[in-house]
Amino acid sequence: MRLLLVSHRYPPVHAAGTELYTAQLAAGLVRRGHEVRVFTAEKDISAPDLSVRERELDGVRVFELVNNLHYQDPRQSWELPAAAEAFARVVDEWKPDLIHFQHLLHFSVGCAEVARKSGAGVVMTLHDYWLQCARFGQRIHVEGTVCYEIDRARCAQCLSHFKYAQTKAEQKLAGWISGLKEKTGIDLGPVARGAGRALSRGTERALSRGTERALSRMAVEDATARDQLSEELWTARLAERDYDFRTRLLPSIDRFLSPSAFLRDRFVEWGMQPEHIEHLATGVDLEAFGGLPREPRGDIVRIAFLGSMIPAKGPEVLLEAWSRLSTDQRSRAQLELFGPAAQPDYARRLESLAQACGAELRGPLQREAVAAQLVRTDLLVVPSVWFENAPLVILEALAARTPLLVSRLGGMAELVQSGEHGLHFAPGDADDLARNLGELIDRPERLDDFYRSGERPPTLDEMHDAVFAVYERVLGERAAR
Repeated sequence: MRLLLVSHRYPPVHAAGTELYTAQLAAGLVRRGHEVRVFTAEKDISAPDLSVRERELDGVRVFELVNNLHYQDPRQSWELPAAAEAFARVVDEWKPDLIHFQHLLHFSVGCAEVARKSGAGVVMTLHDYWLQCARFGQRIHVEGTVCYEIDRARCAQCLSHFKYAQTKAEQKLAGWISGLKEKTGIDLGPVARGAGRALSRGTERALSRGTERALSRMAVEDATARDQLSEELWTARLAERDYDFRTRLLPSIDRFLSPSAFLRDRFVEWGMQPEHIEHLATGVDLEAFGGLPREPRGDIVRIAFLGSMIPAKGPEVLLEAWSRLSTDQRSRAQLELFGPAAQPDYARRLESLAQACGAELRGPLQREAVAAQLVRTDLLVVPSVWFENAPLVILEALAARTPLLVSRLGGMAELVQSGEHGLHFAPGDADDLARNLGELIDRPERLDDFYRSGERPPTLDEMHDAVFAVYERVLGERAAR
């Protein structure tokens, strides 16, 4: 078969859960003898906005749409005709048998319509709640609280504080940088992305004094600029967005897939027909994560966090809980947090908390080092405060048989059976998390009680076989119409 996978981001630059899921699926399908291509997006202010470039990764041809978020209206965040047109050119030229969407962020609802009109089978995996929530698809209000119910008026109030696009000055700067690179070959993209960093001496010599001043002025102006919109406009746009997804996207997809039963239930509540969406569990590379022997637990309980340093992932909750342990308890354990740097203000907050309570912020962990870290970790804490779907770090911890302490919320509670793989705590509750941590530090032998059964997550091959079976059913149903 010819199979086209669509993801809002793709490795090697991006390696979060959705991106890895897509890359692993591409590799699995290629191993089964299918021809696979990927359509993705990337922000690159040194390249012309909405241009398409090609590259190859691990034998898979990748089409990359440059989307620098030069939106003039919120509608363009889900309805971007140029993105649909670029996608149509790839589809028309290659004529895939089936198109599998992973995400439409940075693309357009029109891409789904293009897929439907092409005659290909169309499948979409829902990795988060983006169809319901325009703020990163996390269903978290700007105040930091979970949106247990969808309230459009509350959504509008939240999104009026959301920077959905680049500001006018940022767009002007990006256009100038793109033009400079095209004319001279000088790429100032890295300089602009590193806000506040001084221009290199070589770049200073290459630029005129007036141009240098203009560049610096625009960078400073945009450091705090926000094009916030009124709640009234957002209310109107959210109604349009919901209508487009229900009347244009849903009819264009033959089958939706959900990595967790929890997320599937939330979309059925939203109005999706139960037979239109099925739960299909995410697989894990058991050879990599289940093949290493666990390091024996020592006198010091090794506790870790692996994830992005963003509020939704809850690192602050963990550090606050750690600070509430007694000095004696902290002396018998260590806490290390691994993850890419947060936004500057939040990063400073985390650094201050970590320094005060004796935790270590270790920075990002290379992908190839994750398995080794999991087998030497006595307890992995996943304190996310949003409805996580099927977090890859939990699946990999289950494969490595690493005890888990997770928020009693969403797909986290679904994957981690309390008493079997670890324990749950009240989401966002530093006191409850501290209580659980303290009890496990005081009685570390309890960690040995987990994983008594030999059950493991499905393998990548099992998952890919299941996904391909969906492809065959979709194409069979389409042929029978």
